[in-house]
Amino acid sequence: MLRKLTPYLFVAPLMISIAVFTYIPIIASLNLSVRDWNFLSPDMPFVGLRNYQQLLSSRELWNSLWVTTLFAVLSVPLRLGFALVIASYLVRETLHFRLLRGALFLPAVTSTVSIAVVFSWVFSTDYGMVNAILDTLGLGKVPWLQDPHLALWVLIFVNTWKQLGYDVVIYIAGLQAIPRELYDAAAVDGGRRLHVFRRVTLPLVMPTTYFLLVISVIEAFQVFTIVNVMTRGGPAGATDMLVNLLYEIGFVLFDIGRGSALAVMLFVLLVALAILKSRIIGRKVHYEA
Repeated sequence: MLRKLTPYLFVAPLMISIAVFTYIPIIASLNLSVRDWNFLSPDMPFVGLRNYQQLLSSRELWNSLWVTTLFAVLSVPLRLGFALVIASYLVRETLHFRLLRGALFLPAVTSTVSIAVVFSWVFSTDYGMVNAILDTLGLGKVPWLQDPHLALWVLIFVNTWKQLGYDVVIYIAGLQAIPRELYDAAAVDGGRRLHVFRRVTLPLVMPTTYFLLVISVIEAFQVFTIVNVMTRGGPAGATDMLVNLLYEIGFVLFDIGRGSALAVMLFVLLVALAILKSRIIGRKVHYEA
């Protein structure tokens, strides 16, 4: 009997942690999303789907959904494109390239709050480094974080800079798994570098691209720290993304019911996106060279 239970005992700590930190919070959010609660009141009256109806009828939700979608659509291809190009260059196993990889990976393990604070100074209108350079060149100062047309691009740049090292390391692992014989055969056939990249590298790195696509889209829809530190959703809602709106509703207005409803809606949205990507892109992914 003990022998049969041994495998389950080994995985029990992991399963308990998943239940405590994943499944139980999901169930609690579902329960709170149909109630009216403000953190302080002992009463949590059942209100049905009222919280969902209020969210769906609010301009703030649709603005945040549009801004978050725009952020994901613009930042994810930028991240993955740069990462694949840089990884193709850094894939060589020499001390020089290993040091470059390490330097590039440092932002990925640096505190997001620290990065956001530093870039808030860098893009500051009055004393930022970027505007100091522009002013020296006689181009004048640019209100990077106060202009609704520029603030989102600044956040995309900061997020890409932070996550790029992680994407590059994963891509390097994918590139190193490609058999060298395929490149040798392409060289014998007289294939040019761009042709080989398009016909050999891209198809065989598709599993890595698919993995990074799923991870980066989820991360883009959950981005919060750089928004909260650098812009707080402004100016004029131009960077008010879904998780920032959730924070404002739940922890500033203390409307836990609506905040939980938004969390549930975001969860459903991410699951739907994962299924959609699996149906559209997953079929084109081949895991054998």
